[in-house]
Amino acid sequence: MIDSEGNQLGIMSTREALERAYAEDKDLVKIAPQANPPVCRIMDFGKFLFEQQKREKEARKNQKVMDVKEIKMSSTIDTHDFETKVGHAMKFLKNGDRLKVEVRFRKRTLAHPQFGEELLKKFAEAVTEAGVVDKPPKMEGRSFVMYVSPKSAKQ
Repeated sequence: MIDSEGNQLGIMSTREALERAYAEDKDLVKIAPQANPPVCRIMDFGKFLFEQQKREKEARKNQKVMDVKEIKMSSTIDTHDFETKVGHAMKFLKNGDRLKVEVRFRKRTLAHPQFGEELLKKFAEAVTEAGVVDKPPKMEGRSFVMYVSPKSAKQ
């Protein structure tokens, strides 16, 4: 038995503990029910729940939500356009966002999926400074998809 100030009162009957709690106009709460004998505490349970919710809300406020940004390319992308996409990817990764890099195939380009895979490998090498490949390139329908996470999130 623990009182509202945190002092140990020792082992006592349930009835006696409840009487003490009601005398202080507070609740009797089991803290460790699996212990032998169970440990109880006298406290204002409503105030305890309110403070717990307040701490959880504060923790959620400080938490950063990781967005998934998409970068789409075709397998016939030009070098300058590729460099521009790499620049955007680096900016996203430095902001702490996760990337989904997609190479889409249209019409006859679907006959040569190896070009898309090579392009994604080249992309992965270009962003190694800021990111780590989560999921390697994989064919999904008419496109190759690869996921990249920021380095700080992986380490």
